[in-house]
Amino acid sequence: MTNPPMSETQFTLVYDALSFSLATMMASTIFFWLRVSSAGSKYKSALIITGLVTFIAAYHYMRIFNSWTEAYTWGADGVTPTDIPFNDAYRYMDWLLTVPLLLVEIILVMKLSPEDAQGKSMTLGSAAALMIILGYPGELVTSGGLGKRWVFWAAAMLPFGYIVQTLMSGLSSATEAERDPNIRDLIKMAQTATVISWCTYPIVYLFPMLGLEGGGVVVGIQLGYSLSDIISKCGVGCIVYSITMAKTAAEAK
Repeated sequence: MTNPPMSETQFTLVYDALSFSLATMMASTIFFWLRVSSAGSKYKSALIITGLVTFIAAYHYMRIFNSWTEAYTWGADGVTPTDIPFNDAYRYMDWLLTVPLLLVEIILVMKLSPEDAQGKSMTLGSAAALMIILGYPGELVTSGGLGKRWVFWAAAMLPFGYIVQTLMSGLSSATEAERDPNIRDLIKMAQTATVISWCTYPIVYLFPMLGLEGGGVVVGIQLGYSLSDIISKCGVGCIVYSITMAKTAAEAK
């Protein structure tokens, strides 16, 4: 697969977005893990997993960033594609690991029995992994006949719909079981923020089908996915952190 032509502005936009995403993931990891000692024993695992999500993402963003700088050279004639293809598969490897963990970190701070928490973690985690696996083959098609991309987009939306339904209504009884209205609202915020941020991924996936092509579609996909990752991993992670601290403080009274 050859790298499409890229203007200096387009190259810089992706370069800066990947760099910013990497820095955000690294900073979030340090913060979450440094705060583990302040969490109650029942919530330490959730905070550790939250940091693990951003740590894994930071590693893969470093690989994506390095691949981007190897895919193009900047010389007197501007930005020129090299013979080294840009490897965006790192992003899907990241999602395969982190997306199930994103759901687990929310489940671990909810009012569920150990058996229910384990069951929900398994079913939602498996659905998340299936969603990523189904979406990847279509991601490889960004030009020409896009029928294959449509097929895999539709297939990935099936487990996606199940996850959204579970987060927004399937776990409502556990959410409402929280007696503290502040904690209950934080859990609802985490669920809503996860769903909203996740809804941006299938939209970005559609960019090639909406007429974007060449360097434009690559830039759109990289910027869109990077923004979604920051919200779903760092943003939701901060909400999960707030829940662990609120529950810890409530139990200390």
